[in-house]
Amino acid sequence: MGTYYCDLHQITKPFPGAVLTIGNFDGIHLGHQALFRKVIERAQAIHGTSVAVTFHPHPMTVLRPGRPFRQIVSDERKVDLIFRHGVDVVLSIPFTQEFARIPAREFVEEILVQKVGMKEIVVGYDYTFGRKREGDIRLLQDMGEKLGFTVHIHPPVTVGNHLVSSTRVRELVTTGAMEEAKLILGRPFSLTGTIVPGKGIGRSLLGFPTANLNPNEQLIPQRGVYVVRVESPQGLFYGVTNVGFNPTFADGKVINIETFLFDFNNDLYGKNIKVFFLKRLRGEKTFSGPEALKEQIARDIEQAKAWLKEEAPNNHSLYY
Repeated sequence: MGTYYCDLHQITKPFPGAVLTIGNFDGIHLGHQALFRKVIERAQAIHGTSVAVTFHPHPMTVLRPGRPFRQIVSDERKVDLIFRHGVDVVLSIPFTQEFARIPAREFVEEILVQKVGMKEIVVGYDYTFGRKREGDIRLLQDMGEKLGFTVHIHPPVTVGNHLVSSTRVRELVTTGAMEEAKLILGRPFSLTGTIVPGKGIGRSLLGFPTANLNPNEQLIPQRGVYVVRVESPQGLFYGVTNVGFNPTFADGKVINIETFLFDFNNDLYGKNIKVFFLKRLRGEKTFSGPEALKEQIARDIEQAKAWLKEEAPNNHSLYY
């Protein structure tokens, strides 16, 4: 695991031979991963330090405070994923209205070059940054000639006929297309969070004990029932997760993310888990009552187990 900095003041001296990439990196999809690989490759070539510069909170929450914004991954998980891809240093800069007003040239010279020690930078083909997006690749190249750093431009990454992007991931997750989202992310889409008390509907009325996840500000999948893999303090389990408003019980105000784990009867309240969404089985439905819902859950479980029996042995994707 590398070294994490959550404020510029924590950096007491420039990193030796810093090769960096910079961005929001929401989702850590295949495009982001390609940038990290190039950064690591260049850092090794010059015996330097690979650095990923990002921001917290996501700039959209500061620049558009009136618009709800949900991240594909939480800030904490984003940092963990960057390290898992082998980067030496993650610098997560606090993003404020004041920071947003810093001119692009000042940001490059005073922060990236003088503070971080940038010798090389790897950016995507359409990268822009700084106040009013006044910074772009041409500005970086111009400043690189004057300040002595090299700019590497990474070409677009595609999967099938689609450009890999956070926007594309959002489209897929919010329409329930988890198998396609997995191809863009390089891993199944997941939610991380703490298990909170529910209304007891699962155990008391239906006989299916469920774990209720608090997703905080993470992106929520399309409503429906999913086959999932869950990483918990008590081990790894498969199960089914319902994302929805519990319409059968007229609970239509707060979205619920309830997971029934196969072969598990213990208590996870207060524990942190990761729920990996593998496949959407069906949309949200309203049932005539508890018995009809109970019968449908039994069918969901049977269908999920049948899919897992066929797919799991051939599924060698990374889960992290």
